[in-house]
Amino acid sequence: MSAVTGLPPYDESNIFARILRGEIPSRRVHEDEFAVAFHDINPQAPVHVLVIPRGAYVSLADFAASASDAEIAGFWRAVGRVAKELGLEAHGYRALTNMGQEGGQEVPHFHVHLFGGRMLGRMVPGQAA
Repeated sequence: MSAVTGLPPYDESNIFARILRGEIPSRRVHEDEFAVAFHDINPQAPVHVLVIPRGAYVSLADFAASASDAEIAGFWRAVGRVAKELGLEAHGYRALTNMGQEGGQEVPHFHVHLFGGRMLGRMVPGQAA
């Protein structure tokens, strides 16, 4: 079980764990001791990159509770560095993380999506009354 109560255990066979181990290729745009960033295989914007920590964390809550201060700082610095290196700061971008089924998380490894390259819509579509 994760260090955070109620979260499932980390699944070492998830696709991001396999990418980190080099078992599955990815189009990497950044790599350092704390994070790996690569293009999403199903992009939702002209620029859609995923940034994942090297550690085995299920969610943001798990990462915040279990990662070292160096891992946390290094990861978030990598997120900012990738956005800058991809030229997203000039016009703006969105950073998004999903947690759990209702949050839309598809891979049980904490990750941040960076979207940019066009005007982005509402974060959460409103419902009709």
